[in-house]
Amino acid sequence: MRHSELWTRLERHLGSGYAKVWSQQQVLAQLGGHTVEEALAAGEPPRRVWRAVWEALELPSSER
Repeated sequence: MRHSELWTRLERHLGSGYAKVWSQQQVLAQLGGHTVEEALAAGEPPRRVWRAVWEALELPSSER
């Protein structure tokens, strides 16, 4: 997964305005207590970050 696909998915599920705010503020246990932006900046692969988002938002398995 590319970074652009991760952001497209976030915007689809959270809205284009809220996705950026959520990714900066929402701390995810699945990412070791980091936000989406912190995890990406630390080098976490977008696929792993998406998996954490998917779990946190309790999205359907079809969105995995």
